[in-house]
Amino acid sequence: MTQDLISEKRGATLWVTFNRPEARNAITFDMYKALADLCGSVPTDGTVRAMVITGAGGKAFAAGTDMTQFRAFETEQDALDYEDEITRVLTAVDQCPVPTVAAVHGACTGGGASIAAACDIRIASAQLRFGFPIARTLGNCLNAGNLARLSELMGAGRVREMIFTARLIGADEALGCGLVSEVLADEAALLDRAAALAQHLAGMASLTLRATKEAMRRNRAALTVDDSDLITLCYMSNDFKHGLEAFLAKQKPDWTGT
Repeated sequence: MTQDLISEKRGATLWVTFNRPEARNAITFDMYKALADLCGSVPTDGTVRAMVITGAGGKAFAAGTDMTQFRAFETEQDALDYEDEITRVLTAVDQCPVPTVAAVHGACTGGGASIAAACDIRIASAQLRFGFPIARTLGNCLNAGNLARLSELMGAGRVREMIFTARLIGADEALGCGLVSEVLADEAALLDRAAALAQHLAGMASLTLRATKEAMRRNRAALTVDDSDLITLCYMSNDFKHGLEAFLAKQKPDWTGT
């Protein structure tokens, strides 16, 4: 387990923390793998009854994938493998045998937003900023399964508008559209509520919760489509290469559509 992703058992709750505060908890490939492995290894003997996922540092849940890793992309297969890995990670969160609670404070963007959306319940602080500003920053795309999950939560129209405009959703709007179920005043109140909610979930019939999670996941999985052409269209483009370097240099990209 990488130290950039910390897990700690508190009673019957497993607390998982993105721990790169110096990078606003940007997620490395190792962190993605560690989260998937962790979700896949949660015991079903009753010793763990809920999982809470949160971010360290007081500023962000997780500010997307660590973009420097994209510099190594050279072929279409690199892009497809990356999105396949994102799907594997989100499926692992979906299939975690215990209920998952995303306790979201501050920035929750890109891959971080995808992970929060894959959790069973999302609660947030008033400082929430949620979204996928990729049309402004990198020029990449979300895969079809990721978009289906978001559309199920927020509605397809709002997801389309959010991505097209690259805006970040605040706490009140997230509550109003059903993305989060509760908004707390600050991070301290958020973490207290997450602990209480996890304890409450621990008292529910675990098989009922597990069956409900899996049935809903299967409903969405039945809509799986081939989106490989769309992934390679974006990740292999000149715009993506330019957008990546412009973002890392803190410059505004000049999109060409090529």
